Amino acid sequence: MDSPFAPIRASDVLQRNHVQVLGQTGPVLLYAHGFGCNQHMWDRITPAFAASHRQVLFDYVGSGRSDPAAFSVQRYSQLGGYAQDLLEVCDALGLRSGVTLVAHSVSCSIGMLAAITRPDLFESVVMVGPSPCFLNHPPDYHGGFERQDLLDLLALMDQNYMGWASYLAPVVAGAGADSSVTHELSDSFCSTDPVRARTFAEATFFADNRQEVGQVPVPCLVLQHRRDALAPCAVGEYMHRHLPRSTLKVLEVAGHCAHMSHPALVVEAMQTWLARKPGT
Repeated sequence: MDSPFAPIRASDVLQRNHVQVLGQTGPVLLYAHGFGCNQHMWDRITPAFAASHRQVLFDYVGSGRSDPAAFSVQRYSQLGGYAQDLLEVCDALGLRSGVTLVAHSVSCSIGMLAAITRPDLFESVVMVGPSPCFLNHPPDYHGGFERQDLLDLLALMDQNYMGWASYLAPVVAGAGADSSVTHELSDSFCSTDPVRARTFAEATFFADNRQEVGQVPVPCLVLQHRRDALAPCAVGEYMHRHLPRSTLKVLEVAGHCAHMSHPALVVEAMQTWLARKPGT
């Protein structure tokens, strides 16, 4: 049987992950979307860096406009498979160092795995709504969910996929979010193949990457939402305590996707982060 991480040609990776590059010069910003999402969730952020950075966007296999034929349950039932996608995109573009990864939700954990594997590749990681583990592990860790909560969520996916998407989208968008954000999330959830979405959902919600947090070798900016039903403030504080080199900024917003609902706040935080002295 072929290895799920078998070598692949650069041109095939660029097509497989629907890689888009904005700009040809400047430091590299690599954007990694969350579960059920796609690269277009960053459309409110990228214009602010068009003149200063080379920006790379992609879709994980199973999401967005990636190649559906490339999907493998063996590879993508664990977050390591998605981390391999991220690293293969960098390799296909010839990126060897100086990359700032901008990651949302589960991609923060995926990015941690990638940075641990290839520390020389990344200059830093910007984490929007990170959670190394969505499950509660009392008394020391409050991830926000009991196991049965997540099992019920997966059962709803199996029984009524459209109903699941309609339920989850406003939770992710947050109270008071612009209706366009909720609709965009719902459309993205609904357009994702249910089998591939179910695989990514299990990999996302039952992952436990707390052991990896302390191994991340690069500076990290943790952007925590003040009222986030998926990743409460306790999670952002946990990340800040355990990441060796981190800065925590709490955004005064509700929801789990400030890059969509409050992009100006994320842009401001990113600009301040990118302007700091490198390596700090």
